[in-house]
Amino acid sequence: MAVRVSTDDFDISEEMAKLSDGDTGIGGVALFVGKVRGDVKGQPLVSMTLEHYPGMTEAELARIETEACARFKLSASLIIHRVGELKPGDNIVLVIACAPHRQDAFAGAEYLMDYLKTRAPFWKKETLGDGSAQWVDARESDEDAAAAWALRSK
Repeated sequence: MAVRVSTDDFDISEEMAKLSDGDTGIGGVALFVGKVRGDVKGQPLVSMTLEHYPGMTEAELARIETEACARFKLSASLIIHRVGELKPGDNIVLVIACAPHRQDAFAGAEYLMDYLKTRAPFWKKETLGDGSAQWVDARESDEDAAAAWALRSK
């Protein structure tokens, strides 16, 4: 289990190999890569800036990762979330969930992403092509997806 918050980009293949190679108990690996889109509601995006509280953010991500590992019987997991100024096309987040069975790997990755989109202590500002900038809240659809986990039992 691992959590990393960084300004540095990540290599998806390298991270997956470090996490899962040699563990023959893993039967399924699910991963999600979030990237910066090039537009916001039809307007060009110049950059996205992500901020966090060092120490607090990592502790909270580790807590939810531990919860996901227990809930979905994950053999291994990884959360990498970038901070700082990012440009369209840049990687933002990598979530990898490994489990003996694919359903748990898929569910674990989805659970972690729903949490990251709605409750993780990151603040996101989008700067548009017209020079305007706005802080972004979680979308209602993201909130609904996260809330649904409270209704599901494992």
